[in-house]
Amino acid sequence: MLIKIILCGLLIYMIYNLFMAMKVMMNHDPDGEPMSKYIGRRVLTSAIIVIIILVAVATGLITPNPRPV
Repeated sequence: MLIKIILCGLLIYMIYNLFMAMKVMMNHDPDGEPMSKYIGRRVLTSAIIVIIILVAVATGLITPNPRPV
C-alpha cells in the first residue's frame, strides 16, 4: 500500500512540473527560470516511477493483473 501512495505522490509531482513548465512557456520571461528545469524534473520523475514499478513487480510488492485466457 505504501508503494501505491508513493507512486501517486510522484505522479502528482510530475503533473505539477508539467503545468509549471507550461506557465513558464506562456510567460516568455527571458530572465526567469528556464522551462527545461521543469521538463527535466518531469522526465526524472517518470524514470523513477518506472524503476519503482519494475522493482516492486520483481520483488512481489505489487502483482499485475492476470492475462485473460
